[in-house]
Amino acid sequence: MFKGFLFDLDGTVYLGERLIPGAERAVRLLREAGRKVVFLSNKPLYTREDYAAKLTRLGIPAKPSDVINSTFVLIRYLEQTAPGAKVFVMGELPFVAEMARAGFHLTENPDEIEYVIAAFDRTFDYRKYNIAFQAIRKGARFIATNPDRTCPVEGGELPDCAGIIAALEAVTLKKVEVIVGKPSPITVQVALETMGLEAEDCLLIGDRLETDIRMGAESGMKTALVMTGVTDRETLEASCIQPDYVFNSITDLEGLLQQ
Repeated sequence: MFKGFLFDLDGTVYLGERLIPGAERAVRLLREAGRKVVFLSNKPLYTREDYAAKLTRLGIPAKPSDVINSTFVLIRYLEQTAPGAKVFVMGELPFVAEMARAGFHLTENPDEIEYVIAAFDRTFDYRKYNIAFQAIRKGARFIATNPDRTCPVEGGELPDCAGIIAALEAVTLKKVEVIVGKPSPITVQVALETMGLEAEDCLLIGDRLETDIRMGAESGMKTALVMTGVTDRETLEASCIQPDYVFNSITDLEGLLQQ
């Protein structure tokens, strides 16, 4: 039996404001069995406090320390590599506020910007696009929160950070240098440090082959794909990325408690 369980959120634990049926019971049983549980999200739209509050509201009690999102990972990365850097964030207000709170200098002056940070941004516009373009042309580093093409929501999907990255790469002819979110080993390192466990002691559960399952496999974790998110059976069968387990939903985790 695994000592630690890492859960993707969107498409795995909930969809929008709707908890996946059985999610509360599955997490509760794992905790009652003494297993460590953390929640992962590539979405930088909310703070760890926001995610914990949402989980609690939906029926899964959680603390901010239970959540590892791409904002938290990116801040940890920059604190270690470029503390206090001057940055321009192509993201939404909660992410921008978190960067400021962490001590980074926010600027829209291309001559000052040291890092352009691409993120999931529903407020993306030409003004932001041009600032980032000019800064990268002047030598700013180009990093991003996550590589997701789309974000699953109740009733469909939304364009995600990959579109912002692609837009900047197309005009600057510069490739993004670092993406800290899943499947990056940077996220794995932060998660394992938080749990105090080794990769081989953990199971990662998610709905995306190219991020969740790939990250788990490459880090030495076992992986479980749930069919409640963006991956369908046809995509799974055609992919070279294969999970150790395939679950109809998070409810199927209960079977592992018997092992």
